[in-house]
Amino acid sequence: MMSDVNRESGGSAPAYVVGLDAGGTRTRAVLAPVGGGEPDGEGVSGPGNALTVPGAQLVEHLVEAIARAVPEELRGHVVAVAGGFAGASRTAPDEPGRVKAYAALTVALSRLGIGTGPVEIHGDIEVAFAAASGCPADGLALVAGTGAVAGRIDGRACTETVAGDGWLLGDDGGGFWIGREAVRVALRMADGRGAPTALGASVGRALGVPGDVLPPDAPGPYDVESWTRARREAYRMHVLPAAMDRPPVRLADLAPLAAEAARHRDPVAEGILATAADHLTGTVRALGPRSGERIVATGALLGPDGPLTDLLTARLRPLGLTLDWVRDGCRGAVALARLSVEGAEAAAPGSANTPHRPGT
Repeated sequence: MMSDVNRESGGSAPAYVVGLDAGGTRTRAVLAPVGGGEPDGEGVSGPGNALTVPGAQLVEHLVEAIARAVPEELRGHVVAVAGGFAGASRTAPDEPGRVKAYAALTVALSRLGIGTGPVEIHGDIEVAFAAASGCPADGLALVAGTGAVAGRIDGRACTETVAGDGWLLGDDGGGFWIGREAVRVALRMADGRGAPTALGASVGRALGVPGDVLPPDAPGPYDVESWTRARREAYRMHVLPAAMDRPPVRLADLAPLAAEAARHRDPVAEGILATAADHLTGTVRALGPRSGERIVATGALLGPDGPLTDLLTARLRPLGLTLDWVRDGCRGAVALARLSVEGAEAAAPGSANTPHRPGT
């Protein structure tokens, strides 16, 4: 059932806002009453990184997510939209990611017949930070999912950013980085440069390598000597094209394999996760955190069951920092959309908060 709302639009019709969290793996949209309360609709679609997803594809993902979240009969009652996009920034009005995200979002809304009021573009770290309890205005935000980025938030705007440079140039410690490392250690194991690891078999299976050339399937690290040179060569010849015959960022799909192997005390996998946590710690340190400062984190790597949660928590403790985890940035985007409605109402002609100007 629809929840009650405190503010209405168009007579007795309820008014809503839409919040979006568009990241490297998925785009999530939620519909919520403008006056407060829990979301009334949710939709999920494909990746929404404003820099790496082609414009036409970004529009399609936004259309799909919003259409699933907002029933057709309610689209005329949406009064504001706020979206947090990976690859977007509010550092300048003409910042490329922000421009692309705004263009794609306005096309998507038009296609769905949503003629809304304010449409705001935020970075994914801004909406993640705003998703914390109380919609805080100042502190640090850390996103560790497919990619990895941290930022300092002042007045709900990101004023400093560290990392977040994408799978090719950065995002060290993120899901792509971990997945790529999993493939790299498997290949090193196969050619004799690296230590035996359970990732040899699990990565091979995930990439469709024939079973007769996989490492022996035994618990714990494998005895490389039982894996003949001919089988290793065949393994490599299958892994390389399989890993490259997909968008590079899809290597993030293999990150859970490293987490699973680490849970079974595989030393190589444990080393990958420890190094990933070191990278994220360095990312946070670069922001010059103050002891006790609020740090809001999101992303699958840092959730309650995230593979890096305990590792990063231990590394941040000496800095006087404690992670405040949120599921994603959708609630933050909703909170920012509600604030934009309040701001628009305060600035409207005739509002008690509208400053008097001579001659008006």
